[in-house]
Amino acid sequence: MSFITAGETSKPAVLLLHGFPSSSRSFRDVVPRLSQVAYVIAPDLPGFGESAVLPTPSFPAFGQAISELLERLSIGPRYIYLHDFGAPVGLHIAIQAPEQVLGLIVQNANAHHTGLGPQWAATQAFWADPSPENEAEATSHLTLEGTRDQYVANVPEDVAARISAEGWEEDWRVMRLPGRMNTQTALVADYGRYVARFDDIADYLARWQPPSLMLWGRHDAFFDLAETLSWMKDLPRMEAHIFDAGHLLLETHAAAATSFMLDFIGRTRQASEGTGA
Repeated sequence: MSFITAGETSKPAVLLLHGFPSSSRSFRDVVPRLSQVAYVIAPDLPGFGESAVLPTPSFPAFGQAISELLERLSIGPRYIYLHDFGAPVGLHIAIQAPEQVLGLIVQNANAHHTGLGPQWAATQAFWADPSPENEAEATSHLTLEGTRDQYVANVPEDVAARISAEGWEEDWRVMRLPGRMNTQTALVADYGRYVARFDDIADYLARWQPPSLMLWGRHDAFFDLAETLSWMKDLPRMEAHIFDAGHLLLETHAAAATSFMLDFIGRTRQASEGTGA
């Protein structure tokens, strides 16, 4: 597994989990400032970036791999950044060790049915009937154009103009490496099993009420904006910020997002230390 670390190990740990179709590269503009107040761990999920593929890819398997990485690095309490495919991974880790969660940072990450709008119809049909025809429809986004859409679909032209093609071109290069497309197809199928675990996630959030920060790109073409309200209903004390950005908001709003993260970590740590937690 490929990963980067930055900062001093004596500082609070922050686990940054990227989504489809990217890698730890998503956090290139976040890590330098964040590492001034935190010990940052940013892995490439298996089959993404420079990490090798797993024989049987699934989100629980990814969660186990990341948990083993945290154990090897002797990481205790941690903040977890959830984004896209990183959400099922990070929530698996959180549910397995809830007492180790200092807080959640939710960035265009789905954990409720409200996030699945009409654009998910083909994928949901595939989950219900994994026929070759339905699989082809559900994985039709696994192209260069579909990869580009993760960055710019539904994004206003002036905002999209700030996003470099280098990102999706690199993602597409990696996706064409041996075994990578099989990983992507397996994850499309396994996301249905993640959706089936939404009640378990709701139980975790209700019981533990982890301190949480939301950073959300309002022009997300893949997760409906209604998902933000579901998160806030589950976590009534959640701090939420909605950006004039798309699914990959760090491509355009990394500086502002990082400032909110720094403030969130500082305040929650101060509150925790004040109560002796």
